[in-house]
Amino acid sequence: MVRDVGLAEDLAQDALVIALEKWPESGIPDNPGAWLMMTAKRRAIDLMRRNKMRDQKYEAFARDVEMYTEDDTDREVHEEIGDDLLRLIFMTCHPILSQDARVALTLRLLCGLTTDEISRSFLTAETTIAQRIVRAKKTLNTEKVPFEVPEGEELKARLTTVLEVIYLMFNEGYSATSGDNWVRPLLCQEALRLGRVLAEMAPHESEVHGLVALMEIQSSRLKTRIDASGEPVLLMDQNRAKWDRLLIRRGLTALERSQKLGRTLGPYALQAAISACHAEALTPDQTNWIRIAALYEALSRLTPSPIVELNRAVAISMAFGLDYGLQIIDELSTEPALKTYHLLPSVRGDLLVKLGRFDEARIEFERAASMTRNSREQELLHNRAVECRSLAAK
Repeated sequence: MVRDVGLAEDLAQDALVIALEKWPESGIPDNPGAWLMMTAKRRAIDLMRRNKMRDQKYEAFARDVEMYTEDDTDREVHEEIGDDLLRLIFMTCHPILSQDARVALTLRLLCGLTTDEISRSFLTAETTIAQRIVRAKKTLNTEKVPFEVPEGEELKARLTTVLEVIYLMFNEGYSATSGDNWVRPLLCQEALRLGRVLAEMAPHESEVHGLVALMEIQSSRLKTRIDASGEPVLLMDQNRAKWDRLLIRRGLTALERSQKLGRTLGPYALQAAISACHAEALTPDQTNWIRIAALYEALSRLTPSPIVELNRAVAISMAFGLDYGLQIIDELSTEPALKTYHLLPSVRGDLLVKLGRFDEARIEFERAASMTRNSREQELLHNRAVECRSLAAK
């Protein structure tokens, strides 16, 4: 309504502060969302009243506000998007911005990710992401972009960006960039919820079901990714009997639906197919690594990236021999985007352990530990380095 992202953020924060002051005394209202919205709108009106230079805009704004009451606030009917957060994500992913700018801005504004977390998703410097977000806000303000819910073809055109937002949101929950927790289950749950809503809204879009399949299957392992004390548990060490079979079945069903809708698998469906290979293996030894390597090969051709190559190297090492995987990883060591990516030395260290080269592996684990900012992951990597030192001494 105010046509300014920065101002909208300020007004929303003001409303939250007022709620924190009043609700402990008056109690939480029956419709907290409507209360916050009306409070923010009233703050906007007060601001415009104080700004004489914007009298004309205020008059137009005031006429619009009369259409809303506290009872019907935020109940506009948008048949195509029935979820509040998903509707906002579609609104923010405006085509006037570049794809990367849309994703970064939406993750920052609506999904609760910090610029640091977003920068890891893009393998880009945090300052670059911060500048990208600032420029995106400025562009939206300069061009006076109307924040309206897209419909029809315009909605479909934004679908790719929305899928990427949900995907990166889930990834941050699945493996946290920093902090004391390795996983953030609530973030994963919210991303999965958005994906399910989107699948109902766009039932004929193959990649929507592919992303849902991926998140369902990955979510089935969340409880086994950490032990009772919160320490990380790697995939090959997880208790597969405790994987959520219901989520796996839901994921496999969504993957089958995606396969029926698309002539060829898209990037999310390919990743879901890889996850399905792990989910269908009752023990690590039963994993179909040859199929996983083939799926990563297809993914690398469809969406080439150094992270895909790193994962492909692991699959190849398991399917065809450790030396082959190590060769690919050594080639990736010169990739600029992976210079500060801690999983590169971590994966290399893992392969070196399996080859019995413990001194080299220790160095890689120590290097990886120095790169990650997640305390749980740091501890895991330090422990692996200590273990390598003991093995080398034998």
